[in-house]
Amino acid sequence: MKAFKLVLVLFFSISCFSGCAAAEAPTKDFVDGKYFFHAPKSYTTSKIVIYKEERELELYADSNLIGLFKIALGQNPVGAKDKEGDSKTPEGEYYICTSHDKTNFTYFLGVSYPNTQDAQRNLDNGVIDKDTFNKIKDAIDKKKQPPWNTALGGEIGIHGGGNERDWTVGCIAVSDRDINIIKEYAPLKTPVLIYASREKAD
Repeated sequence: MKAFKLVLVLFFSISCFSGCAAAEAPTKDFVDGKYFFHAPKSYTTSKIVIYKEERELELYADSNLIGLFKIALGQNPVGAKDKEGDSKTPEGEYYICTSHDKTNFTYFLGVSYPNTQDAQRNLDNGVIDKDTFNKIKDAIDKKKQPPWNTALGGEIGIHGGGNERDWTVGCIAVSDRDINIIKEYAPLKTPVLIYASREKAD
C-alpha cells in the first residue's frame, strides 16, 4: 500500500512539474507565411510600430525588426480616434502606459491615448475644455497614463483575443500567442507608433 501511494505521489509530482515547465517555457521563434518572430540574443530598447491599413504590427529590439504580427482593429477602423464610442483606433505617437493580465483577452498593454496632439485638436474643436487638456498634457509630459474618462475616450491597448476581423472598440487585437510574445518586449514607456498606412508613415 505504501509503495502504491509513493507511485501516485511521484506520478502527480512529475505531471505537475511537466505542466508547469511547459507553461513557463520561453516563447519559441516562428515563421507563419510573412509573419514571424525571432527572439534577440540581447537588446537595450524596444519599439512597436503599427500600420492600420495593412493590419500589421512590427516589433523592434533596438533597431532590429524581430517580429511581424497580424492585427485586428476597431470596428470603424478608418481615420483617427477622436471621441468616446467611435470604435476607431488612434493614430499618432504613443507609449505603453499600463500592463496587466486583468482582461478577458489574455493580456493588456495600455496605450497612452489620448496624447497631447489628440487633446489639442479636440480643445480647438471645443470637445474638451482647458482643464481637461492640461490634465492630459501633464500625464503625457510625465510619461504616465492619461485620463481615460474624458469625452475623447480611453482604455485603448494591445491585447489578445484574435486577429481574423476588426472586432474591437478601438484596441489593437492580436492572437493570444502573439500577445504573449509582445508583452515580453514591451515594458512601460515602450514607444508605440500608429500609422494609417505604410505610405502615410513615410
